[in-house]
Amino acid sequence: MSRIVNAPVEIPTGVDISVKGQKIQIKGGNGNFDYEVHDTVNVEHEGNQVRVSVKGGKENVAMAGTMRALINNMVIGVSAGFEKKLTLIGVGYRAKAVGKNLELTLGFSHPVSYAIPEGITIETPVNTEIVVKGADKQKVGQVASEIRAFRPPEPYKGKGVRYTDEHVIRKEAKKK
Repeated sequence: MSRIVNAPVEIPTGVDISVKGQKIQIKGGNGNFDYEVHDTVNVEHEGNQVRVSVKGGKENVAMAGTMRALINNMVIGVSAGFEKKLTLIGVGYRAKAVGKNLELTLGFSHPVSYAIPEGITIETPVNTEIVVKGADKQKVGQVASEIRAFRPPEPYKGKGVRYTDEHVIRKEAKKK
């Protein structure tokens, strides 16, 4: 059984939450979310905490834990935001944020252009580093995954686009 349901979601200062039935609105400095909670879950807002509880039997506890985690991620997103860092490893591999596009040079015969979606900001402090930022945790992870998919790290030389904290297991080259 999920025990995460029992922990309340703490609301930091600067974040406004309103709960009307199954709809929850979260507003903060980095944006706002409107979310409809699942029918088997009950949400109460008391002071600076949000509590999630189960309406039905034991089979609905997992859904309540999921809803609590989603609400917590939305609160963190509108207050602090989320970020993922990617590193380019390889000779001549470069990245450059230009307007609403990310221009990537990844060893192909042509440069790769990635259109940055709404709600996401991409920074390139160094030409071999990409920082993806946003309020929606799922969208930040999805964008970082799509950028990594252009040239995933290969196991022989380790070249490619990888998460900064990712460890690539290297293979030994073929022996004669």
